[in-house]
Amino acid sequence: MKEKNKVLSFLFLLLVSFTFAQVKIGGVVKDETNEPIPFANIIFVGSNTGTVSDENGKFYLESDKTYTEIEVSFLGYETKKMAIKSRDFNLTIVLKEEAAQLNEVFIYSGKVKKKDNPAIAILKKIWEKKRENGIYLFDQYQYEKYEKLEFDMNNVDSTLMKSKLFKGMEFVFESVDTSNITGKAYLPMFINESVYKSYGKNKGGKKLREDLIANKNSGFNSNQNVIAFIKDLYVDYNIYNNFIKIFDKSFVSPISKLAGVSTYNYVLTDSAFIDNKWCYNIIYYPRRKSELTFKGDFWVNDSTFAVKEINMQATRSANINWVKDIYIEQEFDVVNDSVFLLKRDYMMSDFSLNKKEKSKGVYGRRTTMYKDYVFNEEKEDKFYNEEINIYDEKIYNKTDEFWSEGRHEKLNENELGIYKMLDTLATVPKFKRLYNLVSILGSGYIEFNKFDYGSIYSTFGKNDVEGIRLRVGGRTFLGGNEPWRIQGYTAYGFDDHKFKYGLSGKWMVNPKSRFVIGLGNRRDVEQIGVSLTTTNDVLGRSFASSSFFASGDNSKLTNINLSNVFFSMEPKNNLNFRLGASYRTLESASPTTFNLDYWIDQENNIKESNIVQSEIDFSIKYTPNRKTIGYGVERNEVTDTYSTLFLNYSRGIKGVLNSDFDYHKLQFYYRQPILIGGFGRMFTTFEVGKTFGEVPLGLLNVVPGNQSYFTIENTYALLDYYEFVTDTYASLHIEHSFNGRFLSRIPLLRKLNLREIVGVKGVWGEVSDKNKALNASNINYVAPTKGYYEYSVGIGNIFKVFRIDFSWRGNYLDTPNANKFAIKGAFGFHF
Repeated sequence: MKEKNKVLSFLFLLLVSFTFAQVKIGGVVKDETNEPIPFANIIFVGSNTGTVSDENGKFYLESDKTYTEIEVSFLGYETKKMAIKSRDFNLTIVLKEEAAQLNEVFIYSGKVKKKDNPAIAILKKIWEKKRENGIYLFDQYQYEKYEKLEFDMNNVDSTLMKSKLFKGMEFVFESVDTSNITGKAYLPMFINESVYKSYGKNKGGKKLREDLIANKNSGFNSNQNVIAFIKDLYVDYNIYNNFIKIFDKSFVSPISKLAGVSTYNYVLTDSAFIDNKWCYNIIYYPRRKSELTFKGDFWVNDSTFAVKEINMQATRSANINWVKDIYIEQEFDVVNDSVFLLKRDYMMSDFSLNKKEKSKGVYGRRTTMYKDYVFNEEKEDKFYNEEINIYDEKIYNKTDEFWSEGRHEKLNENELGIYKMLDTLATVPKFKRLYNLVSILGSGYIEFNKFDYGSIYSTFGKNDVEGIRLRVGGRTFLGGNEPWRIQGYTAYGFDDHKFKYGLSGKWMVNPKSRFVIGLGNRRDVEQIGVSLTTTNDVLGRSFASSSFFASGDNSKLTNINLSNVFFSMEPKNNLNFRLGASYRTLESASPTTFNLDYWIDQENNIKESNIVQSEIDFSIKYTPNRKTIGYGVERNEVTDTYSTLFLNYSRGIKGVLNSDFDYHKLQFYYRQPILIGGFGRMFTTFEVGKTFGEVPLGLLNVVPGNQSYFTIENTYALLDYYEFVTDTYASLHIEHSFNGRFLSRIPLLRKLNLREIVGVKGVWGEVSDKNKALNASNINYVAPTKGYYEYSVGIGNIFKVFRIDFSWRGNYLDTPNANKFAIKGAFGFHF
């Protein structure tokens, strides 16, 4: 009976998808010994519609036209034509080896030779002409762009439909569709549509302006974290570049001049007219497994050598987590004999916990379409520097009539129905509970009416002063795009029997320039000196409760009372100016073992243990290429792989509110991610700073140690707290992940998908004699005048979520109780 129900359900899915394609086939290509043939070419006879089998010989192919025959071919085997039905997903195609050996120019030991290969000759022509194609031929250009992002549950079957998880929500399965790439049934869960007007300039300094005209969400429309994740999936790429960046990894482009021929096999297989242009068809597939490569084919024009169509499917053996399949299609439009322009760009990713064929997961899909190209319409530089108001509500409230005309391609019935389906789903209590659970785990906050409780991850803590620490807090929440927000917390230590708290508020007065006013107050126990570059953020990250997982003495904690007010604005996207004033008091939280004392009159043995300080500060922060989601006073970042430049000036003013010290402090911070082609990604962080004036320990720059068992960015793994103290410093951190480039070539380790990480950290600093003379604390000032450094080797992607680092101290080995070697770990979710 169960089998009968499965069959009926499968038939139902086929019926649901019937209107979307006339022919749907799938199966496997094998040789006469029953071994699968990877990268075989399958094409509908009489068309240019085809695909390439995967590493296991499996394929799926469909068309909205009626075809009755396919042709299957691969080098070294006889080409086979066979009749097909309109629906057949269990084809087994057996290819026979050719009786005569192929010319050695084309194949040798399973790899296509480079010498005299006509496909390579065509590639060389593509490289010569690539800068002459497309929009780069014109001084100025403009076009309209339509973008559709979709998020779908895949591998929908009868078992899932009958699952208790969907009890009471069975109506959602009325929207089941079938992927034209994989042939799997999927259930649409999210659509985001956008229309842009884009302008560009090539000469006299490249400039680009992109105006958001309209935006529409369905599903998860109030959850900025989900939208940010989906936006982060897909960045713009150019197939003519040597490497294509996807999921923050560099895949070798099939058109790569630098690495294409050494990475792929190329085979010239066909030629035909496409849009009245004679084109060659070239199939490509990787030479080695476990590298960041694609398989597929492309059509290239015979005179301009511009790519007309290309499809790229990432190999499943590539070292990338949580992603089973990646598929890309690009189509280019013919304007005239020398101009080809991008017309349609489609990308689909299949996210799953594992790469098994039947494992369930979700599709993330992006479709981008371009039209109405206009060239050499003169626009002055000031036009490109202007920015439209993306916070205009009209952008997000376009009529159905606008979308009916504004879409470059129509939504199918299921896509149109998702708006209504999700509106209905949002009223189902069970769905609300499931959705809230996922949202809580992702954000750390529990949503109530106009208020979020959290962060739940900070509820419990422990340190040597407070003992067990209990913390509760929350924030206002009016949908995620509100112009103001208030947040706060209170905490209690069971050993010191004291309550602590923090409270802050922000109000965005002008959304266009993002002019924000903020203020706050915090009274808490803090581990100061965990960052060289300091800020006066009232609710910044706290390390005081970390000794659950810490080693050594963790009693050097400080009671801090910090109040601040600030004004910030963003006159240009990603360029932020901030002016603030703060008042703070510092005193030791454990005076029996640690103090911040400084001399008032050393001759008469008069010293002070508390610090009172008033300060004004001005900072500039520039984050080029940073992408954000939302338009409220707080936004979510789409990705963290952007550069950061931060310059801060602080002025301590003696006498204001009984402030103790006059000083000037300058700090500069620069962080740069670098993708190095197929050799992984490097992060470099550079910091310099200097304090002018005489200040005590609580106001100096402490080189940040790390006494936890975990790897913490921008700290030194082998330093204890307060091991080095400076008033002038320079530091450089370099970390590089090879993304498994070397470990993937070791047979016994290949399937583990481990990733190599190397790093080096160094800091130089000094502390003036005047500041040393001021010191009356029980901390002996030691500055890294010889330049301290440490280096590390790590293995990442252990079980896909864990990383372990082995660190060695490079010098200052004679320091008493010096840590010379450490093993630390970190958890994280990375593609």
